[in-house]
Amino acid sequence: MDYTEATKEILAITHGETDSVSLMATLACEIHRRHPMSDWTGFYRVVGPELLKIGPYQGGHGCLVIPFSRGVCGAAARTGQIQNVPDVEEFPGHIACSSTTRSELVLPFWNGAGQLLGVLDLDSDTPAAFTKADEDWLVPLLAEVFREAQ
Repeated sequence: MDYTEATKEILAITHGETDSVSLMATLACEIHRRHPMSDWTGFYRVVGPELLKIGPYQGGHGCLVIPFSRGVCGAAARTGQIQNVPDVEEFPGHIACSSTTRSELVLPFWNGAGQLLGVLDLDSDTPAAFTKADEDWLVPLLAEVFREAQ
């Protein structure tokens, strides 16, 4: 996967947009289309204290509501840290939204004002599907795309 070209194209598509849901929908589509290991790509939005709800995504259905206290997505939102889980069966409290998911990469993201907007969740039916290179691509991409988001 060409991360540089993907970033260039995604930034061109999203340039000037500040609506967070529109940005999430566009990124879910573009990342899912480009990442060969992601079977489910989507966002969970912060909608209240310690609460995530499903946002735009690509793939089969996802969990509708995830408290910060549960699962990989909750852990990412709660801690503000990337969760790269090579085997979801080994993650305490993993929520099985899909019985086929084997690995997961979840990245929290904020707007430029430091407000946690949600988490980006990539799921794969392949164990250990996500790499440090994926993290290094997505962290700055999310920061740039959502810098002015509301």
